[in-house]
Amino acid sequence: MRSIGEMARDSGLGVSALRFYDRAGVLVPDRVDPVSGYRWYAPGQLDEARLLARLRRAGMPLADIRLVLAGWAGAETDLVRQLLDAHLRRLEQGLSEARAQFSTLRALLDDRENPMTSLRTAAPVRLSVPAPELAAALDAVRFAAGTDPELPMLGGILFDAEGETLHLVATDRYRMAVARTAAEGHGGPRVQVTVPLALADAMRALLDGEEQVRLAVDGDRVTLEAGDRQTAGQCLGHDFPDYRRLVRLPAGRRALVDVPAFREAVRTGPVRAGEVREQDGVSCDLSVLEVSDDGSVALAGDGADGRDLVAVNRAFLLDALAAGGGERLVLEFGAPTAPLAVRRPEDEHTFSLLMPVRLEN
Repeated sequence: MRSIGEMARDSGLGVSALRFYDRAGVLVPDRVDPVSGYRWYAPGQLDEARLLARLRRAGMPLADIRLVLAGWAGAETDLVRQLLDAHLRRLEQGLSEARAQFSTLRALLDDRENPMTSLRTAAPVRLSVPAPELAAALDAVRFAAGTDPELPMLGGILFDAEGETLHLVATDRYRMAVARTAAEGHGGPRVQVTVPLALADAMRALLDGEEQVRLAVDGDRVTLEAGDRQTAGQCLGHDFPDYRRLVRLPAGRRALVDVPAFREAVRTGPVRAGEVREQDGVSCDLSVLEVSDDGSVALAGDGADGRDLVAVNRAFLLDALAAGGGERLVLEFGAPTAPLAVRRPEDEHTFSLLMPVRLEN
């Protein structure tokens, strides 16, 4: 007999997925403890669970999965073959339709004027920025920058200058970080450049003093001068996404957390056993958060259930807590499908967003 945790580990189905398929009558445990309610699976059910995991990854509808499991071990397998073939045809048809839609979208993009073009300027732009503020802004966003070679426009940090402010932004799709610092000397229109990570790291290495530093953008070249030291390089030749659209979130429930204690709780606390998702092709453990009525946040264990649970990549959450700085941070929860916001209590302009991961149940 296998416990539900062992079944999750050996089959590739998460614990919450096994609970879901039990309630749906698709894969019912061989025995359920009448006192504790703990589920136990017979040895022969492992093959069924592995088959179910494959069908789920292939996107087969639940109604068809029921029939495939029912007919898999039988002598008459014609129905199973027909169901598999029918689902494959649906997938191929869906892929054909998706290709047609994407071709249309690409044609529309080719014909549409890029709105980001106006945010680049041929005239040199020079800014004066406090070194400690720029250093803090880089530290707050660096962790969220992308590394996917297929998305080179995310492989840097956006420097967005407008009026007397400079915003720094980074995102890898699954998380986004935004910081703001004061900037003097630029009275013209909004200017954006994306600084590659290697150059951003070189800039950060110069910011070890208290003085003002000088940031210059000349075409596709950006330069940072700190005293008699300088670093410079080419900006990325790609437009950064319009982050302002992505950070417009409805207000959610806010919880103030003690960062050292909460980080330790996340680091050592429960992770959904077998609850693994793919982000950029890398498996990740999930921390499942729940907010109590008194506004405190706790790590939910395997037995926790409910609509208000929010699951996030545990490593990403730890990175965001470290980048937030300070002893206290505010966690802002919206709907379970909305990003989790990690904010500084004293600075509404510096924050990070973590995309949630959908739990099976």
